[in-house]
Amino acid sequence: MKSAESRPVAVLVDAYTTGNHLPPAFAKLGIDVVHVQSTPELMTSMRLPDLTAYRAAVPYGTAAETAALLTELAPICVVAGQEPGVPLADELSELLGLPGNGTALSAARRDKYEMIEALRRAGVRCADQFKSDSVEALVSWAERRGDYPVVVKPLSSAATDGVAICGSVEEVRKAAEAVLGTVNIFHERNDEVLIQSFLQGEEYMVDFVSYGGERYACGIWQYHKRLKGTHRIYDRDSITPPLSSPAPEIIAYMHEVLDALGIQYGPTHAEIIVTPEGPTLVEVGARLSGGLVPDFHDVCLGGNQAAVTALAYARPREFLDRYAGGTYRKLTHATWILASTDLDGVVEEIDQDVVAEIKALPSVHTFVPKLGPGKRIRPTVDLYTATFGVHLCDPSADVVERDYARIQQLKDRVYRLRDDSGRAAA
Repeated sequence: MKSAESRPVAVLVDAYTTGNHLPPAFAKLGIDVVHVQSTPELMTSMRLPDLTAYRAAVPYGTAAETAALLTELAPICVVAGQEPGVPLADELSELLGLPGNGTALSAARRDKYEMIEALRRAGVRCADQFKSDSVEALVSWAERRGDYPVVVKPLSSAATDGVAICGSVEEVRKAAEAVLGTVNIFHERNDEVLIQSFLQGEEYMVDFVSYGGERYACGIWQYHKRLKGTHRIYDRDSITPPLSSPAPEIIAYMHEVLDALGIQYGPTHAEIIVTPEGPTLVEVGARLSGGLVPDFHDVCLGGNQAAVTALAYARPREFLDRYAGGTYRKLTHATWILASTDLDGVVEEIDQDVVAEIKALPSVHTFVPKLGPGKRIRPTVDLYTATFGVHLCDPSADVVERDYARIQQLKDRVYRLRDDSGRAAA
């Protein structure tokens, strides 16, 4: 590695998916980036980091070996680009003496059981829960509690992977069997399963950036979902006005959550349900939001989480002066659609005429297909089986609603599937 480069360096760990927005955000501030991966091989279950955007990619090694290599570059920060990189980012920042969240509560920032227990110890409102490597023990907990529905899910995954809302003993058993012994989207084995009380109420996505315990609320979006069997399927989300209830209550609660988890630095992405008792955490990740589209968020909210994260680490004083204690703005009507489907088959081709019609709708900002020719399309059960994403924004709520309705009519025509003979179906 070269140490003679004059530009400052930021270290990004596992910058998969939306972690790809961090290199350009740091570059705009004159900061180079170096990539570190927490696993021997890159995780192909997620969108890979664009390594051409980095000054260097550090070979996989122990935290001590990696820290020794990074010392030559005198980095200004270590940031987790995606969920699996959180523990290593904590450890590296600690070893390098850089601003970070430390390792004492690292487990609670990845393991969903430990996360909720950390809140309970701090006196922060949270769900009831139990974990086990025994399906029968999980079933027994649900039976003893006697209050359905309950939520069954993996301890350390994301994107609603393996999450099931169960209304009976039979559904709990089936959901637990479906998770136990499998591998999650981060290539981690599910040796235990988590079961929790169901939080009744509206659900919100809540994104923050922190530096030295000072925080900026980047955005709060209300989720709109529907129940399909035991799965809650994402439909779309909408901006919650920052000064109207429940946004202030959610923001105040999130400060309690982040303090309980020792998160004083960096981006966070949380799901919160506003129950009759008040906002209650589903889970939080110490990384960027998976739904981040920087230019879309700039238009809708007056800023984006990647840019604010880079500013906080590169120019802390400016972050504190401009953002600390502040909130996003609602500048327009907007929604993010995640298309669901009941289709099951192999994609022959994308119907470009249908795509063109969607893109031509007045409020469409971004259309992102998730499948291509030869890929399998399956009935939607989580974020990873959604078929495409569309971001809409317009000064008129009526325009957004009209375009949303048209996309629902078109969504299953975007992909043409092979028929049984291997030909494209009409």
